[in-house]
Amino acid sequence: MKLNFTIPELCKSETAIKQGFNNTPSMYIANNIMLLIVNVLQPLRDKLDKPIIVTSGYRCVHLNKLIGGVNNSQHITGQAADIKVKDMSAAQLFNFIVTSGIEYDQCINESDQWVHVSYNERGNRKQCFKL
Repeated sequence: MKLNFTIPELCKSETAIKQGFNNTPSMYIANNIMLLIVNVLQPLRDKLDKPIIVTSGYRCVHLNKLIGGVNNSQHITGQAADIKVKDMSAAQLFNFIVTSGIEYDQCINESDQWVHVSYNERGNRKQCFKL
């Protein structure tokens, strides 16, 4: 399987760089990121046949607090990414994911700005909603 995503790409944070702290995940979290890539992001990329822009991936606890993320965010465990696709609205991307047959834990249209998608190897709830 050809992968269009990397773990460092999903850990990159302009906020962490500007603030001068490390946002490198543990091996456990890196494994969760890889599961998200293999089970959600890459299958989605392949079905869309379009690049996916990851606007936010893994966030260490400090980074998550700085940007106002919720305390139980799946970004902290490497299980979630916020994504966009050029020339697709967040609503269109959300609807595509929900009807794609791709396995996910949560698919959330966040304020029609981006889509939050997550994967949990211990069981996916298939939750989908709009915030």
